[in-house]
Amino acid sequence: MKKALLVVDMQEATMGTNHAPIFRYDSDLLNRVNSVIDKTDASLVIYIKHLTKKNLINMLAPVKCFEGTAAAEWVNGLKIVSPHCFRKYVGNAFSNAELTNFLKENACDTIELIGVDGGACVALTAISACENGFKVILNTSAIGTVFKSKRDRCFNKLKRLGAEFI
Repeated sequence: MKKALLVVDMQEATMGTNHAPIFRYDSDLLNRVNSVIDKTDASLVIYIKHLTKKNLINMLAPVKCFEGTAAAEWVNGLKIVSPHCFRKYVGNAFSNAELTNFLKENACDTIELIGVDGGACVALTAISACENGFKVILNTSAIGTVFKSKRDRCFNKLKRLGAEFI
C-alpha cells in the first residue's frame, strides 16, 4: 500500500488574513493541517490549488483565485514539503487528469485528504477518488468546513463508498 496525502485548497483566498468573507474556519486549522503534514506516513505529499479561470462571469464572482494573484497563493505558514502541486478549476481535484496519472505512475492506492472545504472540494475530491478505485481516508481533524449540510450529505455518501474517517 502506497499512500498520498492531498492538501486541498490551503490558499490565501480561503485561509489567509484577507480571505473571502464566506470562509470562516477555525483559527487553529492551519496548525492542525501542518501537524498532519509533519507526522504523515504518506509516500507523497501533494498540494491541490484551486484556481479561477479569467472570464467576465468570474470577474464578478465573490471569490477569485486567478493565477498569479495573492489570493491564489498558499496561505502564509503552510508547510510545503514537496514540489508536487496540481491545479484545478472545479471542486474535484481529479478533474485534472494529470493528478490521476501521477498517482498511478507512483503506484499510490490510498489517498488521505486534509484541507478545505469538507462540504465542497475535499468531499468532491474524496468521492471521485473512491469512484476511481482509491482507498480514501478523511482526516477530519485537519478538514475545515463552512458548508456543514453539504459536508454531512457528502460524508454519508463517502461512508457508503467505503471511505475511512479518522
